[in-house]
Amino acid sequence: MTNDEGITKVELRNKRCQISSSLIRHPTFVLRHFLGGFLALTWLVTSSDTFAESNPARPEHTNRLAQEKSPYLLQHAHNPVDWYPWGEEAFARARRENKPIFLSVGYSTCHWCHVMAHESFENEDVAAIMNREFVNIKVDREERPDVDRVYMTFVQATTGGGGWPMSVWLTPDLKPFVGGTYFPPEDRYGQPAFKMVLERIATAWKENHDKIVEQGSKIVDALRESQSTSNAEGKIDAAILEAAYRQIDRSYDSKEGGFGDAPKFPRPVTLNFLTRFYARDPKNESGKQALEMTLFTLRKMAVGGMHDHLGGGFHRYSVDRYWHVPHFEKMLYDQAQLAVAYLDAFQITRDRQYESVARDILDYVARDMTSKEGGFFSAEDADSPVVAAGVDRGHPETKEGAFYVWTKKEIDDVLGDAAEIFDFHYGIQPHGNAPEGSDPQDEFRGKNILIERHMIPETAKHFRKAAEEIGKLLAQSREKLFSIRAKRPRPHLDDKIIAGWNGLMISAYARGAQVLDEARYLEIATRAAKFLRTNLYEEKSKLLYRNYRGGRSDIEGFTDDYAFVIQGLLDLYEASLDVQWLKFAVELQETQDRLFFDGKNGGYFSTSGEDESVFLRMKDDNDGAEPAASSISALNLLRLSQFLDDPAVAGADRARKTIDAFATTLSHFPSAMPQMLTALDYSLSKPRQIVIAGKKYAPETNALLREVNRHFLPKTILVLADGAEGQKYLGDKNEAVRAMSPIDGKSAAYVCENFTCKAPVTDPKQLAALLKL
Repeated sequence: MTNDEGITKVELRNKRCQISSSLIRHPTFVLRHFLGGFLALTWLVTSSDTFAESNPARPEHTNRLAQEKSPYLLQHAHNPVDWYPWGEEAFARARRENKPIFLSVGYSTCHWCHVMAHESFENEDVAAIMNREFVNIKVDREERPDVDRVYMTFVQATTGGGGWPMSVWLTPDLKPFVGGTYFPPEDRYGQPAFKMVLERIATAWKENHDKIVEQGSKIVDALRESQSTSNAEGKIDAAILEAAYRQIDRSYDSKEGGFGDAPKFPRPVTLNFLTRFYARDPKNESGKQALEMTLFTLRKMAVGGMHDHLGGGFHRYSVDRYWHVPHFEKMLYDQAQLAVAYLDAFQITRDRQYESVARDILDYVARDMTSKEGGFFSAEDADSPVVAAGVDRGHPETKEGAFYVWTKKEIDDVLGDAAEIFDFHYGIQPHGNAPEGSDPQDEFRGKNILIERHMIPETAKHFRKAAEEIGKLLAQSREKLFSIRAKRPRPHLDDKIIAGWNGLMISAYARGAQVLDEARYLEIATRAAKFLRTNLYEEKSKLLYRNYRGGRSDIEGFTDDYAFVIQGLLDLYEASLDVQWLKFAVELQETQDRLFFDGKNGGYFSTSGEDESVFLRMKDDNDGAEPAASSISALNLLRLSQFLDDPAVAGADRARKTIDAFATTLSHFPSAMPQMLTALDYSLSKPRQIVIAGKKYAPETNALLREVNRHFLPKTILVLADGAEGQKYLGDKNEAVRAMSPIDGKSAAYVCENFTCKAPVTDPKQLAALLKL
């Protein structure tokens, strides 16, 4: 289905396997028009023939994936399938033997990837067909998003949907000719049996080889044509911000929060846009409504089952419209972006409930998703082992959410007399509390997902002491259950450290340090930045690398890695006022521009184009679960142009060219790129700078900084003129900063527009008055 935001949500098998993918806009029309004849090949995968599933005893196997670092590839290292990693060894064999390639793309915490692996890739009979007829390649989409992006574009354009696991058949020269997602072992979910698909494609390759090769070439030509379409002419101005707001407003669920119907994704990029739309004119009715949509959505998510009430953090999405039953996977990029959304809400409202949730997320990541060296891990799985009598502990059964759900008896036995209030507050039921229709696989029968169904009773709210006692009792109960839960088998942890996602998390901790005045969060952000610079950056080449797991991978960083890390470093500079992070951001920006910027049409390609096996250079035109790299890059450039009066490094013109590169999307589906709209909003506003002139760590300097950090100022940069290295570096780039100094020996704040400044002030109250103007 497609909602008003222009985002396609493709349902796979049931609502527990939902992905949110970008709408393939002009590429869809190009490809579908062009490939109309080729789609007749769908007979390959739509037959109703049924194969009985066999599951013979599995001998031990080891394939080439055992030499890889990726947790996802290692999960398949002992399949009977003769898997290859993406690379020349596999390609050369396919060319030599003239065999088609079966490409399977997924990630280690993907529920349906696990299902297909167990049903098909661990099956000896299925593996025999795969090994006989195909050269089989496994790709971790988180490690190689470039490969995933190209073939997902093909799958979406030819099938109308997409998701993971992604299954694509390629010619030996890597041109796709058939694609899909999950295939079951026997006909079900409206999908044909995987063995039948394999055999039909193998037969077609032998009988229609020349036609398939020709069609593969035409598909690649169509994909390339779709990416080379010139930008549409159109005026990109403030009217587009209003149009996007109206689109989002139409999809808003005023009863339950969020946007669209089930399944509901948090989509923090939309919340970012709405808070900044509010900040444009806080007295405007549309602005007020934008803020209310954001705050209500954040509150509903926080009380729902998508929020882990015991351990902190958020699960991937909600199966139902009530935020009740989640898909239990936890992704680092969600934690990072949601923490920032709650911090923004707290900064705007000063309401402690938003602070509490932000801390909850940040503390969860610090405890469970941070390496001892300081980098952040990628994800925790939705599935975990079920421990029960008679279960083979060598091969335990796994179930979605097993680590997180409770029977009423389990809770009551742990909490004793406190259980009555806890059960009432968190909606605990004897037969389980999953709403009808939200559990099609019957996984949660008799189980409870913690949701704050009943808040502290109204009668207690009139009596502060009673309310405080209930709050303490609930907190103690959560601690007891958390302790018990910690003894359960944990979900699988994907412990690879991805540069870009770490950049997002550095932003979250840096913002947390500023907004909450929390030194511990600044220390965590700084350690992570040092880890990236030491382990994922090569000083000689100025290159960033994609990921780390027991050592740096050989995969060079993609444009989103650069964009997200640069953003994190800019946020870290403003939190720490340590100029080394601004310098590092400038170095990375120079490399990103050199490798990825499209000097002709604007915007950033996702790849450098140096890997010949990836035949398509694409630009993401959708802010989805992760923001598009160009959206973040445009804002980075605008911020750098304020820090540095140096067009070669931080060109506002390059930012504008990046925004204009997406004129077609912004004109027709503005709400598909809400993060790009925040960059547009920044570019249309008068840039503002706050310069604090004074000794770093001096009490009066800190007092002025604390006042600045109390205010939501999304289009303002913060600079320290400390009379030391930081001011010298900035002063060499920007003359205005060079001249700023304390007043009568006291730290002073300069509030400026384009570095035309008002009279400096030394009193935090005077500064507060200036910031409200």
